[in-house]
Amino acid sequence: MTFPTLNLPVIAPQVVLVVGTLIILMTDLFIAEKRILGWASLVAVLGALVAVFLTAAAFATQSAPPAFQTMALADGLGLFASAAVLIGAGLAILLAVERVVDFTPRAGAYYALILLATAGMTAMTTASDLMTIFVALEIFSLALYILAGFNRRDARSGEAALKYFLLGAFASGFLLYGIALIYGATGTTNLAAITTGLLPLSVSLPFAPLLPVGMGLLLVGFGFKVALVPFHMWTPDVYQGAPTPVTAFMSVATKAAAFASLIRVLAAVASHDRPWLLALAGLAVLTMTLGNLAALRQTSLKRMLAYSSIAHAGYLLTGLAAGNQAGAQGALYYLLAYTFMNLGAFAVLLAIQKRTENDVTGEQMLGLASRQPLLAVLMAVFMFSLAGIPPLAGFFGKLYVFSGAVEAGLAGLAIVGVLNSAIGAYYYLRVTVSMFMVEGAAGAVEPAHPGWPVTATVVIAALGTVALGLWQTPWLGSIANAVATLALR
Repeated sequence: MTFPTLNLPVIAPQVVLVVGTLIILMTDLFIAEKRILGWASLVAVLGALVAVFLTAAAFATQSAPPAFQTMALADGLGLFASAAVLIGAGLAILLAVERVVDFTPRAGAYYALILLATAGMTAMTTASDLMTIFVALEIFSLALYILAGFNRRDARSGEAALKYFLLGAFASGFLLYGIALIYGATGTTNLAAITTGLLPLSVSLPFAPLLPVGMGLLLVGFGFKVALVPFHMWTPDVYQGAPTPVTAFMSVATKAAAFASLIRVLAAVASHDRPWLLALAGLAVLTMTLGNLAALRQTSLKRMLAYSSIAHAGYLLTGLAAGNQAGAQGALYYLLAYTFMNLGAFAVLLAIQKRTENDVTGEQMLGLASRQPLLAVLMAVFMFSLAGIPPLAGFFGKLYVFSGAVEAGLAGLAIVGVLNSAIGAYYYLRVTVSMFMVEGAAGAVEPAHPGWPVTATVVIAALGTVALGLWQTPWLGSIANAVATLALR
């Protein structure tokens, strides 16, 4: 009997995270100081990140072979996206070290679910089979459903969890049915085998209607996870109702995992057929336009960032719709930049919001510069980056995905993206103006006392946002070639 090669380094990050989860759950039974659990969870995430870098170093000169009967692949794309997920998870845990007690007494369960969700997300980034993708997606989705409702003191948290669960269940059904149809069309769920089978075909949309319908259902499932229009309706309610550290985590890590997996799937099924890319371009236009227009009217900053997240999903989809190397590289860079700048914005909201509340309104931002100048300056950095103002990371992210679209002959899509960026700049700059140029009512807002872990999270996120942007400037070199080498090795 011949046993398959396991190649355990491919799943080393997941192993570290799962072991860390078990340790957290066991330790939670015996210690009263729950802050220790937060630091232990952070150590587990850092250990998984080290495992990612060691795996990348081990296969620096040659591509890693598929592992677990071709179910997982530790290539540049998977490792890069895993690193982005782990960075988001680490910052989210640091964000919650002092504030988790504000919304739950079950800190151990909270950190265990964060680690399990992270394990599922990193598994999804390295999955090279449709069934592995589905299992990984369900692992982190179930954890996020529970995390969204963790604030039992706020009725909106329970409502958010219920909405997320019900709509997520429907989306999972669509995804699984799409996988079944693709299997019926190609006879396999392995992405490499699908590519091999479809590549020599010259007829558009073979095996009709199984493959096109299956791919359409697959896009519905992915569209729900990354909040594409018209599968976005859950996003503002869940983002607003979930505890702010959970919202910060899911807003960046879910996108990194799902978009990385979508890149891999599209590379397998769209290698011979341009209509899929045109459909993605249409979705990108709808997503970025609706997201930006809806964000203009929001007074809740969590809802504003929720619609902003929808718009950024449209920008990211622009890179995928290009269907070329430049678009994929731009999307990967954008995912890493978005991890820092969006999580940093939510971290500032957590620093400002009252310990008994779960949201921040525009009025609470008035005159923030006079009360908390450091938070105001760093929030301005995040707002400028999200708006796409140079030389911050958000500008280069948009530049790369729009350049990919132009290179692919989709100049109209790039123009729509630029116009939407101008719309988005209005509500981002509105927040900045309210912090620096408008005085708040005397005594209307209590001074913020965020605690040093929250402040450290904000500072780290700001440094990442600025550093990724400066890295693109001519005098500091460009990361684009490094991303290309890593992601397309």
